[in-house]
Amino acid sequence: MYTAGIMVESMVPGPVARAITANWWVLLLRGLVALAFGIVAFAYPFSAVGAFIIVFGAFAFADGVLTIFQAFRFAHPERWSWWYVILQGLAGIAIAAVVFFYPGLAAATFGVLIALWAIFTGVLEIGAGLRLRRDVAGEIFLIVAGALSVVVGAVLFYYPLGATLAFVYVVAAYAVVAGIALIVLAFRLRAAAKRLG
Repeated sequence: MYTAGIMVESMVPGPVARAITANWWVLLLRGLVALAFGIVAFAYPFSAVGAFIIVFGAFAFADGVLTIFQAFRFAHPERWSWWYVILQGLAGIAIAAVVFFYPGLAAATFGVLIALWAIFTGVLEIGAGLRLRRDVAGEIFLIVAGALSVVVGAVLFYYPLGATLAFVYVVAAYAVVAGIALIVLAFRLRAAAKRLG
């Protein structure tokens, strides 16, 4: 379905590849959560920083939980080291904890907080994507999502005092693009799972 010059015919029908493809729906959920967050942020560009921080905290928590669940579902003791995926999930939950338990601190350091989270999770997603390519040839969508996250984090880190709407639109655009990338990857893994039987 999604060709774009990238094929998945060289799947390795081993236990790692089967574990990845069988749990394609976890990536689909992550993509849908990110896409929904981005659409809501675009539709309602919040005038108050506090409202956007709370919504972002909910997004970071949901993504963190799904990422940790993904790590345990995809884990394989023989070849895969998923500690960096677990770290990515814990980072999201930690950001959510700061937002919910220390809203004043979150508001004061809003730009830097998002920037650090985006860079950290982006680097870990790139690492996970590179590992994934060893078993699913041609899959670059997780790497694309990670690279976008790093770019967004770098921009926000250098402009932490930007306008609230700028933060909303930048983060919303990232969430939409990253969400679409994860959804596309999920369906490609679903197609691969069918070929693997």
